[in-house]
Amino acid sequence: MDGVLHVSGEPIPGAADAVRRLRADGHRLRFVTNTTTRSRAQLAEAIRGFGIELEDDEIQTTAGAAVRALHGKRVLALVSNAIVGDLDGIELVGVGADAVLLGGADETPETNLVFSYMNLARAFAELEAGAELYCLHRNRWWQTRRGPLLDSGAFVAGLEYAAEVDAHVLGKPSPSFFAAACEALDAEPKMTWMVGDDLESDIVGAHGVGLRTVLVRTGKFRPDLVEAATIQPDGIVSSLGHLPEWLEEHL
Repeated sequence: MDGVLHVSGEPIPGAADAVRRLRADGHRLRFVTNTTTRSRAQLAEAIRGFGIELEDDEIQTTAGAAVRALHGKRVLALVSNAIVGDLDGIELVGVGADAVLLGGADETPETNLVFSYMNLARAFAELEAGAELYCLHRNRWWQTRRGPLLDSGAFVAGLEYAAEVDAHVLGKPSPSFFAAACEALDAEPKMTWMVGDDLESDIVGAHGVGLRTVLVRTGKFRPDLVEAATIQPDGIVSSLGHLPEWLEEHL
C-alpha cells in the first residue's frame, strides 16, 4: 500500500482511478501491507481519504498474521500502541514470555519508546530464557517524502545477533502471508498478480510462492536494484495508474 497507493500520505496520481478500473474489469483485490504503526481500521480510513474504495476486511495486515501464529502464547510485544487492538486474542505480557514480537518503526517519538535500550534488553532477556523471536516484518528501510528512513529490521537483526536466534517473519516476504492473501481471494497463485514497489518484500517474496508480479516505479523502486536482481518482475509500470492498461495488453 505505502509506495503503491501513496508515499508518506501523499496519494499516487491515478491510483484511485486504477482501483476503480480494476474492480470494473472484474479483478478481485486484496490490499496487503507491512505497515505496523496504524490499525487496520486507521489504514482503511486513510486510504479511503485518497478516494480509493475499499472495505476494512480487504486489508491484510501483519497484526492479523501475528494473531494466527501466536494464538495461545504469552507474548512480549514491542509494537506501536495503535495496533494493540488488532492483536486481540494474544496474551500480552511483560515477563515470562513464550515469544517476543517486534513491530515496525515510524517517524514519531513513539518509536524511540518502543525500541528503547531497556525494552530491547528486556526482549533479549526473554529470548535468552527460551522465548522465540517473531517480527511483523524485517524491512531495512522505507521510503518517505524526505527520503529513505531506517526501519525496524535493524532491531530484529540486532536481537538475532545478540541472542543467536532466527526470527520468524510474519509479513512480507513470508510465504504464509502471500498464501493467506490467495486463500482470502479464493485464487490460484499462478493466476494472481502481486503489485508492489519493494523488490525484496514484494517481488522476490511473491515469486517464491508462484505469484506473478508487477513492479511500480514509485515508492521504494530503484532501477539499479532491479538491474542487479536475479529474480525479475513479470512487468514494470510507471505507477499503479498504468496497471489496468498494462494488464489488458499482457493477459
